[in-house]
Amino acid sequence: TQFFELYGEESNCRDQFFQWRWPTGFECPMCKSKEHCVLKTRELYQCNHCHHQTSLTTGTIMESNKLPFRTWFLAMFLMTQTKNGVSALELSRQLGISYKASWRLKHKLMQVMKERDDSHPLTGDVQIDDAYWGGEKHGG
Repeated sequence: TQFFELYGEESNCRDQFFQWRWPTGFECPMCKSKEHCVLKTRELYQCNHCHHQTSLTTGTIMESNKLPFRTWFLAMFLMTQTKNGVSALELSRQLGISYKASWRLKHKLMQVMKERDDSHPLTGDVQIDDAYWGGEKHGG
C-alpha cells in the first residue's frame, strides 16, 4: 500500500518525524539557534551556539521509549484504519511487540489524538456518517 511505500523504512519514518517536529529545520530549544551538529553515535542534536543536546524524541510521547519510529508509524496507521479502532492485543500481534508495550503505545497515541481534537473544536455544519451517542443508563 501507499503507507508502506512512504513509511516502510525506519529512515523514512525518522525523516518524517523530523519534519513534523522541526518544519523549518532544527531549532535549539534553549537558544533558538538553527546551527547544530549531529552526534550520530548517540542520536543527539547539539547546538553549535550553546552546546545544548537534544534528541528527536525529547519532549514528545516517544521520549524514553525504545520502540522504532516505524513501529509508532505503523501503530498510528493501524489505529486509524478501522471505524471501531484496534485493540491493544491486536496491535501487539500486528506490531510484534508485547501486550504491555502495545497497551502503552496505544494509550499514548489516543491521549495526543484527544488533546489535538480538544484544541480544534468543530464549527459550522457537521455531517456524521455513523454515531454512537449516550452511555450507561442510570437509575433504571
